[in-house]
Amino acid sequence: MSPELDVLVPTRNRPEELATTLAGLAAQDHPSFGVVLSDQSDGPAGFDTPSARTMIRLLRYRGHPVRTLRHLPRRGLAEHRAFLLAQSTARYVLFLDDDVWLEPGAISLLRKAIGELRCGLVGSAVQGLSYVDDERPEELEPYEEWPGRPQPELITNGSPEWNRLTLHNAANPVHLAEKLDLAPGEWRAYKVAWIGGCVLYDRAALVAAGGFDFWTDLPPEHAGEDVLAQLRVLAQYGGAGILPSGAVHLEAPTTVPRRDVEAWAVIPVDDGETGETHAAHAHAGAEDGGRRALPRRP
Repeated sequence: MSPELDVLVPTRNRPEELATTLAGLAAQDHPSFGVVLSDQSDGPAGFDTPSARTMIRLLRYRGHPVRTLRHLPRRGLAEHRAFLLAQSTARYVLFLDDDVWLEPGAISLLRKAIGELRCGLVGSAVQGLSYVDDERPEELEPYEEWPGRPQPELITNGSPEWNRLTLHNAANPVHLAEKLDLAPGEWRAYKVAWIGGCVLYDRAALVAAGGFDFWTDLPPEHAGEDVLAQLRVLAQYGGAGILPSGAVHLEAPTTVPRRDVEAWAVIPVDDGETGETHAAHAHAGAEDGGRRALPRRP
């Protein structure tokens, strides 16, 4: 039987970080997930190292199918994510960056959260632990929990909701979780602008929102493609960040030094739809809890 959840990892020129990411996946307790690795390294594939191969063997031994792919030539980050999404037919897809370590239980918590919240996406904001002593109370002020099922929100740069991006700076997710003083197994869903590095999507919602097909409208050198895809899912299906976050940023140097073009800044979130259309989505059908229904599955 195919797993209900696929972890999709785009990677380039990060063999050491990728092995660490795979080690985090090998320690997960969720029973049903697969892994798809797509490499665009300039040299040998990052998954073709002794440490990465060992973690791949361990994942397979524990019943998690792993596919390793080379996807060249490079056509940009969005195209790479679109390619990865096309490899999966799982109900849920977790886009995980190649410089993120997940603590044990992280995938199970995300899966539990998206099942209970019935929204388009949930995510664990990556935590930069080198900043753990750098407390920024003013950056935590936008924190607001969802009282129930997340509602659709049209979030754009300059909107009040956009200010939530400070919640994920430095080690802020660590400090937010500490303030909540959660009991073991307890978690909270909160409102976000977007989430970097570790996002679980209802695959049908992501595809219905256009996925990453906007890659053809971007030059090969771009960034912010994950932000744009998330903003579109949030506008139609709602979503949430999850605390505590089990995602730790490895704080490796970026492999995307050129950020002249941010996808979310040059392509409309609403893809030509009017504000009235999104308002209709946000208030559609009392029987749907005030949100657009997820697309019907075959």
